[in-house]
Amino acid sequence: MQFSTTLVLDGATATGIPVPPRVIEALGGGKRIPVMVTINGVRYASTIATMNGQTRIPVSAAVRAEARVAAGDSISVEVEADDAPRTVNVPEDLASALAQHPTIKDRFEALSFSNRKRLVLSVTSAKTDETRARRIQKALSEMSG
Repeated sequence: MQFSTTLVLDGATATGIPVPPRVIEALGGGKRIPVMVTINGVRYASTIATMNGQTRIPVSAAVRAEARVAAGDSISVEVEADDAPRTVNVPEDLASALAQHPTIKDRFEALSFSNRKRLVLSVTSAKTDETRARRIQKALSEMSG
């Protein structure tokens, strides 16, 4: 389904795509609808959910930068239902660290897709090996408590 809308600012930095009721209905309805979203040729997995009382699709800073859009811009959006399992490619060094701590590994695997992705992105976005190692330790610490 395609529709046009304005990318809205939610709070200080978060942005979202308002989703018309007809789109939600066409996707089968529900409180959280997994979708594949395309903006300006940039495709990403997300979820239609209620944010601040409005049904929206979140748009991360990384997606906004890649799609060259900002809050307030008029955009054309394409969405389709996404029934595929949500998986995160865990980098080898993080996987190795998790393997050394079976309880923490179980907690990591029990996290939502979004939280697993957040932790992996923290590690993979590190610019130096030292920062990467520090972020792996921070992730382990976060999941140990």
